[in-house]
Amino acid sequence: MKLIVGLGNPGKEYENTRHNIGFNFLDNYVNEKNLGDYKSKYNGLYIKTKLFETDVIFLKPQSFINLSGEIVRKYIDFYKICIDDILVISDDLDLSIGNLKLKSTGSSGGHNGLKNIEKCLGTNNYKRLKIGISNNKNIDTKDYVLGKIKDEDKSKFDSIKKTVNNIIDDFFNLPFSELMNKYNRKNR
Repeated sequence: MKLIVGLGNPGKEYENTRHNIGFNFLDNYVNEKNLGDYKSKYNGLYIKTKLFETDVIFLKPQSFINLSGEIVRKYIDFYKICIDDILVISDDLDLSIGNLKLKSTGSSGGHNGLKNIEKCLGTNNYKRLKIGISNNKNIDTKDYVLGKIKDEDKSKFDSIKKTVNNIIDDFFNLPFSELMNKYNRKNR
């Protein structure tokens, strides 16, 4: 079984914020594939289905982003999911908008949601898809990531939706090293 996690914060006030990029791209994939509606369990919204002959759960933790790991851990334990079969989708301040990067291991890069996942899993060896939100050094980081996505940036995010959907599809079918070789590009 695979587990694909989109990170974000629950609640209307956080919709369309930079920190909710993981939620946004997961929702886009679920809607494009007509996978149905999310159900609620263990403080997470999830869809359990089968794709490419593989059981999969799409998960949006409903705690605040810095406690996401606790919910991810509950799903791993309940469904007996191997850490190697997890893909976490999150925002990344170090990548320009419209850029993305796949990683199989490494530090959280200061992302509190990824830090908590690492703590709760007891390892930083889990797969992630980081989506660039850029960074504005003139704005406090917390205010920036919780700020609304600007209209001019929405088109940049829209331009990579198909690529992100392809990455998720390929996650079922390709070794992760091939996935990284296929999709990782230099920051543009």
